[in-house]
Amino acid sequence: MAVGEVDAALELLRRVAALEEPLEELRALRAAVQALPPGALRERGPGYPLAGLFVLMARGDTEQISLCVSILERFLQVMDSLDVIRNFGEELQKGLFHPDDSVKILTISQVGRVVEDPVAVREILNTPELLRQIVYCIAAEKIAVSKEAIKSLSRIAQSPEGLEVLLAGNLLIDLKNVMAKSDIIRYRVYELVVNISSTSVDSLNYCVNSGLISEMIGELTGNDVLVRATCIEMVTSLAHTQHGRQYLAQQGIIDKISNIIIGADSDPFSGFYLPGFVKFFGNLAMVDSPQQICEQYPAFVEKVFSMAEGQDPTLFGVAVDTIAILGSNVEGKLVLQKAGSRFHRGLNRIGHQIKNAPTEMRIRCLDAISSLLFLQPEQQTEDLLRMTESWFSSLSNQPLELFRSISTQPFPDLHCGALRVFAAIANQPWAQQMMLDSPGFVEYMVDRSVEPDKASKEAKYELVKALVNSKTAAEIFGNQHYLRLRAYMREGPYYVKAISTTAVEGAE
Repeated sequence: MAVGEVDAALELLRRVAALEEPLEELRALRAAVQALPPGALRERGPGYPLAGLFVLMARGDTEQISLCVSILERFLQVMDSLDVIRNFGEELQKGLFHPDDSVKILTISQVGRVVEDPVAVREILNTPELLRQIVYCIAAEKIAVSKEAIKSLSRIAQSPEGLEVLLAGNLLIDLKNVMAKSDIIRYRVYELVVNISSTSVDSLNYCVNSGLISEMIGELTGNDVLVRATCIEMVTSLAHTQHGRQYLAQQGIIDKISNIIIGADSDPFSGFYLPGFVKFFGNLAMVDSPQQICEQYPAFVEKVFSMAEGQDPTLFGVAVDTIAILGSNVEGKLVLQKAGSRFHRGLNRIGHQIKNAPTEMRIRCLDAISSLLFLQPEQQTEDLLRMTESWFSSLSNQPLELFRSISTQPFPDLHCGALRVFAAIANQPWAQQMMLDSPGFVEYMVDRSVEPDKASKEAKYELVKALVNSKTAAEIFGNQHYLRLRAYMREGPYYVKAISTTAVEGAE
C-alpha cells in the first residue's frame, strides 16, 4: 500500500513542476507526503524529481515557498547526504541568497546534515562560496537563521579538514568581518568558537591560534561591564570541558575572574556582571572538586555568603542557586558545613524567604533546600545525618510545619516544591521520627484528596516511595502506618478508590 502511495506522490510531484500556478497541487502534494508512513520514502530509494520544486520555491509567493520548503524537507531528509550535495549543491547555494528565511534555514540545515557524512563533507569543503555564505548568515536578522548557521558550522569544524578550512584560511577573515558588524553578532561568533573549542584539545588549539579566544577573554577582563556580563557566559561554557578549564587556568583567567570578584565591592556597576562571575565558580565546583575550588578561591565563597545576607534579590537568588550547586554532593556539603555559623545564618535567611518572598524566589529556595538536604542511603553516616538535621532545624523554629503549610497551599509549584523537600529527607531516620511526631502528618501523606493535579500526585508519590524504600521506615512508623504507606505506593500515584453503588428497585 505504501509503495502505491509513494508512486502517487511522485507522480503529483512531476506534475507540479510543470505548472504555472501550482498552489492547489502543492497543497495536495504536501498532504500526500505528510500522510506517508514513516520510512516509506526511504524504502522507495533514490531518484526524486525535486528540481522543479527548487524552481517553484525561487519564484513563488509566501504560501508557495512555504509549501515547497515543507515538501523538500521530507524528501531531502531521506536522501543520501552525498546525493543531496552532488545533485542539489547549486540549488542549496542559491537558497542562501533567498529573501525568505525559511529557505535559508532549510538550506543551512541540509548542509549541517551533509557534513556529518565523512565522504560528503569533502564536497562541502570544496565549495568555499557555500561556506562563506553560511558564515555571513551568522549575522542574519532572524535569530533562527543565525542559530542554524552556528549549528552547521560547529558540525563542519568537527573534522580536521573542517577546522582547517574554517579557522586557518580565508573563512577566518570572513568570520572577523562578520564580527565587526555589531556587538550582538560578535557574541554569536564567540558562541560558535566556544562550541568548536569544546569538542577537543585540537579544536581549542585552532580557536586559540585564530586569535578569537584571546579576543573574547580580553573583553571579559575589560572595562565594559555589559560586555563582561555577556562574555562570562561564553567562558563558563568553555569551562564545562576539562581541556577548557585547563586552558583557562594556564592562562591565569580563573585567577583574574577571582580578582574581579574581590574588587566588585568598590565597583558601583558590579551588579551587572557579578551574578555571572559567581555562577562561573559555581559551575567550576560542579564539574570539578567543590573543596578544591572553594579552598583555592576563597573570595568566591565569601561573596556567595555576603550575597545571601544582602538585600539585592537578584544577587540573593544567585547565591541560593550556587549554594544548592555546592551542596548537591557530599564533598560540597562538607565545604558548606565548615563555614559554621555563617552558613547556618544563610539557611535561616533562606527559610525566611521561603515563607515571605515572591513565588518565584520561594520555589528557588525550596529546590535549593531539597538539594542540600538529600543524602543517598550509603552516605548516611551518623555525622552526615546530624549535619542535615541541624541544617533543617536552622531554617525555622518549626521547619516541618513551615513546609507542611506550604504543601497545603493551592499553588502547584509551591505545593510540589514543599513535597520535594519532604521527599529529599524522607529516607533519613531523624526526619521520619519528626514526621511521625507531627500530628496528622501520616494521614496527610496517604490522603489522595489533597493532590489536585498530575504534578502534585507524582510529587506525593515520590515522597511515599522514598519513605517505603527506606530501611528504617517500618521500625520508626510502626506496622500499621507502614502498611498504609506501602499500599499507597503499590496503588501508584493516580489511584482512585472505586465508589460502589447499590441499585434500588423502582428507582428512576
